[in-house]
Amino acid sequence: MEKLAIDGGKPVRSTKLFYGHQYIDDADVAAVTQVLRSDYLTCGPKITELEQRLCELTGAKYAVVVSNGTAALHIACQAAGVSEGDEVITTPITFAASANCALYCGAKPVFADINESTYNIDPKSVEEHFSERTKAVVAVDFTGQAVELEPLLKLCKEKGAILIEDGAHSIGTSYNGRMVGSVADMTTFSFHPVKTVTGGEGGAVLTNNEEYYKKLVLYRAHGITREPSLLEKPCEGGWYYEQIALGMNYRMTDIQAALIISQLDKLPLFRERRKAIVARYNEAFRTMPELSVQEEIPESDTTRHLYILRIRPEKLTIDRKQFFDAMAAENICCNVHYIPVYYHPYYEKLGYQKGLCPKAEKLYEEILSLPLYYGLTDQDVEDVIEAVRKIVENCRK
Repeated sequence: MEKLAIDGGKPVRSTKLFYGHQYIDDADVAAVTQVLRSDYLTCGPKITELEQRLCELTGAKYAVVVSNGTAALHIACQAAGVSEGDEVITTPITFAASANCALYCGAKPVFADINESTYNIDPKSVEEHFSERTKAVVAVDFTGQAVELEPLLKLCKEKGAILIEDGAHSIGTSYNGRMVGSVADMTTFSFHPVKTVTGGEGGAVLTNNEEYYKKLVLYRAHGITREPSLLEKPCEGGWYYEQIALGMNYRMTDIQAALIISQLDKLPLFRERRKAIVARYNEAFRTMPELSVQEEIPESDTTRHLYILRIRPEKLTIDRKQFFDAMAAENICCNVHYIPVYYHPYYEKLGYQKGLCPKAEKLYEEILSLPLYYGLTDQDVEDVIEAVRKIVENCRK
C-alpha cells in the first residue's frame, strides 16, 4: 500500500527519486565494449592508463588501482606498516571499511569525534586520542569535503604517524588549491556506482612516496613480483616470478579501468552539476530554521558526493525517522550516512560502547541524505525542496 503524504494529500512526485545514481552514456559503453573485444580483460594496458590519468588529475606521483575502495584502504594500512598492537585513529561517521582496514592488519581502531559544523573528523579530538601505539590516522573526506589536512599532517608528523586520507567521497575536490590525492601521505578513492565517478566497483591509492608505492603494488597482487631489482633468487627465465610478501588478489580489471577512464572525461561536468545542486539546496534550506546544512572549511573546494540535511528536532513535532518516512511518502527515497561504526554488533562484541563520540552520535540522530547526482533535473531538485518544505510546514512546533 502506498504511504500517504504527511498532509494526507498527494505526494510531491508520482515516481520515485533515489538518493544516488550512476550516469552512464554511450562513450562509457563504447569504452567497455572496446576492452571486451581486446586481448586483455585484466592486467592489461588500461590499468596503466588509468593510473596515469589519476596522477595527472591529482598531481600525485604514483597511483595504484585496485578492486574496490575497501581494498585500497587495506593495502594503504599495510604499506603504512600497520600491524598487531598498533592503533589507527578514524571517525565513526563513515562506512565501516574506514575502521575495518585497521582490523584487517591486526590493529585497533580508535574513534575520534567530529567537528559539529563540518561533520569531518576534528583534529583536536584526533590529538586527544593519540597514544604511543598510534601508527596511522584514517581521515575521511565525509560527503566530499576535504578534512583539515594541514593540521592533521602537522600532527601526524610530530607524532610519527602516517596520514591516510579516505577520499572515497572526494575525487575532484581540492584543498588549498591542491587536488585531493596529492596532499596526504596516502589517499584512497572508491569508484562504487553512487560515487561521483564509477567503474561499477574499483578503488585506488595515491601517494608521492616511492617506498609506499612499491609496497602497494606488491600487496595488490599476492605479494608477487617479476621486477628484477626485487627478486631474491636468480631469475630462471622469462616465466619467472617470486612471492616476496603476503598480499591479496585486489587487482582491478581492464573492463573497470576503461569505464573509469571514460567517466573521468566527464568529471568536470559531474563536478559543476553537483556544485549547482548543492548551492540550490543550501539556498532553500538555510531559510528554514528547523533545518541545518553542512558547513565547509574555506580551504576545501568541494565536489560533493552526499548532501546531508540535518533536522532540528527541538523545532519539529517529528524526529529523523518520521522525517525520513515522510520523504519516502513523497516518493523521495533518502538514506542515512552513517550509522556510527562502533554501533554495529561486531564492534560491540569487540568492546566498543556508545558514548565514545557524543557529537558524532548526536549528528547520527538528526541527519538524512537527500538525492544528489549528475542526472537530477532542475525539476527533480525543486521536487526535493518542495517535499522538505511541505514536511517542515506541516510539522513545525
